[in-house]
Amino acid sequence: MTGLPFHDRPDAARKLASALAGLRGERPLVLAIPRGAVPMARLVADSLGGELDIVLVKKIGAPGNPELAIGSVDEYGTIALNENADWLGADDTYVESEAARLLAEMQSRRVRYLGRAPPTRLAGRTVVVVDDGMATGATMASALRAARRQGPARLVCAIPVASREALALVTPLADDTVCLATPAPFGAVGLYYRDFTQVDDQDVIAALGARDQGAPCMDSTVRSQTLRIPLGSAWHEADLALPAKARGLVVFAHGSGSSRLSARNQSVAQALNQRGFATLLFDLLTPQEGQKPAARFDIPLLAGRVRAVLDWVGTQPALAPLGLGLFGASTGAAAALLAAALDPSGIAAIVSRGGRPDLVGPRELSLVRTPTLLVIGGDDHEVLALNRRAAAAIPGEVELVVVPGATHLFEEPGKLDQVAALAGDFFERHLPGAAAY
Repeated sequence: MTGLPFHDRPDAARKLASALAGLRGERPLVLAIPRGAVPMARLVADSLGGELDIVLVKKIGAPGNPELAIGSVDEYGTIALNENADWLGADDTYVESEAARLLAEMQSRRVRYLGRAPPTRLAGRTVVVVDDGMATGATMASALRAARRQGPARLVCAIPVASREALALVTPLADDTVCLATPAPFGAVGLYYRDFTQVDDQDVIAALGARDQGAPCMDSTVRSQTLRIPLGSAWHEADLALPAKARGLVVFAHGSGSSRLSARNQSVAQALNQRGFATLLFDLLTPQEGQKPAARFDIPLLAGRVRAVLDWVGTQPALAPLGLGLFGASTGAAAALLAAALDPSGIAAIVSRGGRPDLVGPRELSLVRTPTLLVIGGDDHEVLALNRRAAAAIPGEVELVVVPGATHLFEEPGKLDQVAALAGDFFERHLPGAAAY
């Protein structure tokens, strides 16, 4: 066992990196749990010749007692509930509302730390999740579960110090666990460091080497900027990525409880950018509206926002000449379909990912003549049935593609990449001028 206390976090990180030395040569991806672990993980990643990213999870607190955890949600929107959730009064409405609020916080934090770059792909990688210590292990357990869902080839839990109970909790969740010390009885994590100075956001940004909001995307030919679009009486935040020679513009409509910062939509948008498409991701709701479950399922309201953004696009000299497509997820797909049903002008194609066309209504679906691609996970049985019925009701060109082995969120390894490829191919065929790019 390593002697305690550690001098400071860098001291603990160097000792942790030494214990992980066997991973050198594998170019591991080191995931830090913000904020305290990020500067440590930077040292670990550099020592092992690996990459650094963060893993974001939030506990869901009980009604009236936010410090009592009833579960957690990760930045992909996956919710895991404890057995105590029901008897503590957490019904579905409460859980969905809290998860949506926490998801928005995590998405905002990722942008603050790393700009608009999507999370690094974990599939097939050696992944090391690092924290500066564990008292209960609840946060690390949630982080490991979130990482496992992304399909790493090997998942390693690495901590300098932990209680024996916490270690017992997380060990079954990782392929390997590295812990330097397990003192008993266990006190607060900070007791095992001589210097446990708080890590602030600027320290995190410096360790990650984050870009600011105006920085270019990974593809240097793409210009990115954050905008404020006037929709009615409110301004809505939007992120525009515009290739130098854009072959078309895809406007994204996010699903319920999400925002323009959706990690899944950002990942698809980046893939489209790499194929030469401009992308515009915007917030369908104001922050105040987003707290109201009814607003998130108000499809006429959401469709009106989509149409208003399309009208705004038509006033922008750099965007108006581009062929226009819509990409909608969940309720956002319903909004895109309804917008096209009520006013199809300018919309060349629609792609729906795990969409809810049943929320549009049969009469409105019968008005959709815009070419439409419905992409559904093969294991998303209920939504698949809904989309099959919708496909039969749409009189215009419609394709339904089932991605085998995918669930509603397409969080299985490689499945979201398939969605992005299908969307790119469909927009290439249907957006004016795209095929000649």
